[in-house]
Amino acid sequence: MAAVHGDSTKARVIILGGCGFIGRNLAEFLVSNNLASEVRIVDKVPPQTAWLNRTHQEIFDNPIINFKSANLINPASCQNAFASDEGPYDYIFNCACETKPGQTDPVYKEGILKLSLNCAREAAKQNVKRFVEVSTGHMCSSDKMPYKEDSKVEPWTLVAKWKNQVEEELSKVPELKFTIVRPGIVYGLGDRHGLAPRLVIGAVYKHLGEMMKLLWSKDLKMNTVHVTDLCRALWHLATRDDTIGQIYNIVDQGDSTQGTISNLVSDIFNINHDYWGTMLSNVCKADMESVVDEVNDKHMGPWAEACSQNGIENTPLTPYIDQELLYNKHLYLDNSKLLATGFTFSVPNITREKLKEIVDDYVSMKLFPGSLVL
Repeated sequence: MAAVHGDSTKARVIILGGCGFIGRNLAEFLVSNNLASEVRIVDKVPPQTAWLNRTHQEIFDNPIINFKSANLINPASCQNAFASDEGPYDYIFNCACETKPGQTDPVYKEGILKLSLNCAREAAKQNVKRFVEVSTGHMCSSDKMPYKEDSKVEPWTLVAKWKNQVEEELSKVPELKFTIVRPGIVYGLGDRHGLAPRLVIGAVYKHLGEMMKLLWSKDLKMNTVHVTDLCRALWHLATRDDTIGQIYNIVDQGDSTQGTISNLVSDIFNINHDYWGTMLSNVCKADMESVVDEVNDKHMGPWAEACSQNGIENTPLTPYIDQELLYNKHLYLDNSKLLATGFTFSVPNITREKLKEIVDDYVSMKLFPGSLVL
């Protein structure tokens, strides 16, 4: 896929980790809104094996898109990914990150900290207009007040621990013009790790004919943002001078909770759900590893069975939920700083329709058992 350069007044963009969930949607946003003359997709995963839906396949076939294979942990590979006969790119969006759960500290250190700093240094060397780092909202847990960008940082996942280090180091890269975003739970077409596991679990309980029971309570804060709005916010912030060196929380207006999400999932699959409550959940917390293993084991077998019954031999979707995300930790973010820049949400709160779109898309790709969907 060689790029054909169009209007020279339009931006030239690199999306690092561009075959991933956020990256592919950002590419679609840029192409669909005619915002770029060239979009370079950099990833170690080729588009052909990235489980792209038909829309995203067509986007990746657009003449302004070009794909570059790279392992960004390697500085030479990173330098090659940025190289161009046309000169430096304008905007770099870093959506690349080791997100696979259950990895060791050294794996996350390389796949998050080293990778991001390699890219940031190369961006500074080329004097790009903006380097946008997609961080995470898991920087603090509180249910009392929504977490602001300048509040004390207490990362509660391993990914967040290393993303926090990236945030601290970016300001030390000479001449780097950067902006950091901290999204809540991102969902939308192509989602595999945000709300998709909960949709898969809902399907599992539909298959089992049982009530879905969840740890903690309906009040657990799980603030969300639709991937389309995240992409809109990334571009909005990247193209403003007053956002250089700033951090922005990106969550919608809906103040989503576990209850909000579970109600919608239950409605989609026509199942009942309930909560273990704080007291019983705290008992589970004493041996969380065993509880999580038992829960994941309960879900994995029926999911495989439902897939097999629907003729699905291979799917990237899984009901597996990592232990870190099952603790009584609130994802509760204040988005007022973002709103103060004039940004408005096209999807202000999570809806049944938007969640059902994810399921229907995967059903159409033969990656989700259609028999379990109403």
